[in-house]
Amino acid sequence: MKLTGAGLAAGLAAAYGLTRLLSSLLFGVKASDPLSFGAVAALMTAVAALATYVPARRAAAIDPGEALRYQ
Repeated sequence: MKLTGAGLAAGLAAAYGLTRLLSSLLFGVKASDPLSFGAVAALMTAVAALATYVPARRAAAIDPGEALRYQ
């Protein structure tokens, strides 16, 4: 999740910096709409949390001795 936070910070900074370039292409939404930025950040955080939780939960259910014998 640390990498997700760093990626979100860099991505949001770059997106906010590029709003001037894209402002002529947006209709009905301000270029620096905080609701859009927040929704995208929340969605990416939720996807990253789910992507890390599922494999961690599966790995925690396996006995370490059994995993070592399998290899």
